[in-house]
Amino acid sequence: MAEFHSADELRAAVGSHLGHSGWLEITQERIDTFAEATGDHQWIHVDPARAAAGPFGRTIAHGYLVLALTNRFLPELFSVPGASMGLNYGVNKVRFPAPVPCGSRVRMASEVISADPAGSGLQVILRNTVELEGSDKPACVAESVSRFVF
Repeated sequence: MAEFHSADELRAAVGSHLGHSGWLEITQERIDTFAEATGDHQWIHVDPARAAAGPFGRTIAHGYLVLALTNRFLPELFSVPGASMGLNYGVNKVRFPAPVPCGSRVRMASEVISADPAGSGLQVILRNTVELEGSDKPACVAESVSRFVF
């Protein structure tokens, strides 16, 4: 895991690849829990029998579930213990190039894209790529925007 103790260290890391997280299996229970939390009960996500006859052959994870998992993976790759405060500021350019079938595994790779002054702190953009095991296409690519105060 990459640890950054100062704004200077973060600025110096621009262009750096932070590595890969561990793999995570996408279970039907996780998909169903996300459906309950969001109210998105579309059959391609929550009805295994109907989804078996659908375009993907089984249920698939919600795109926004896959995006939300970036916050689960990030602590495996990136830490800023030198900051007195860190905030999730948003996300840029989110794409879902490949569906994530139930039972598949995903992991995340991250790269520091920028680290620029913002107010009294530093705004950091990471390109997070959620990889789908066995697929040439990623499941999700998103630029997360965070702000850190030192």
